[in-house]
Amino acid sequence: MAVGLAMDAFAVSIAVGLAVGRVTPRHVFRIAWHFGLFQFMMPVIGWWTGTRIAGYVASWDHWLACGLLCFIGGKMLFGAFEKHGQGRQADPTRGWLLVTLSVATSIDALAVGLTTAFLNVTIWLPAVIIGVVACAFSAIGITFANKVLGRFGRTAEVMGGLMLILIGIRVCFQHMASS
Repeated sequence: MAVGLAMDAFAVSIAVGLAVGRVTPRHVFRIAWHFGLFQFMMPVIGWWTGTRIAGYVASWDHWLACGLLCFIGGKMLFGAFEKHGQGRQADPTRGWLLVTLSVATSIDALAVGLTTAFLNVTIWLPAVIIGVVACAFSAIGITFANKVLGRFGRTAEVMGGLMLILIGIRVCFQHMASS
């Protein structure tokens, strides 16, 4: 799941690396730190919110989990085939643009945190793993952006989307098998 969630951050870090041109260690640190931090925080926020309402949705939570994961995976698949615009003039590794990218790449993790609450799973270890994987993938993505030229980024988004859809389907099958 951590790899599936990190694919958005990976693809965006590739795009950032291409937009920046000459990537410095400072660029790598800023992207990796922010993407990893937000990927860690968002599942925790989603889980915390979900634990407050889990009792009200226990009878249909598996369908909600499947729907959320399939929606997120579908969004990633759709995004992989959209035409991506050219880079911006401003440095995307600084300021509000970096915060916006960090939030945008971690919205999926928020939904996963919400889903884990409905499944009555604790979030702390998964959140740390998700954050570390996103941090590593982001550092790799921006560092090697000029070599992969975004083509691998699209494949990564497709694989991430498919992984989330398959995980969502597995949740439903597991629930039906246990019923």
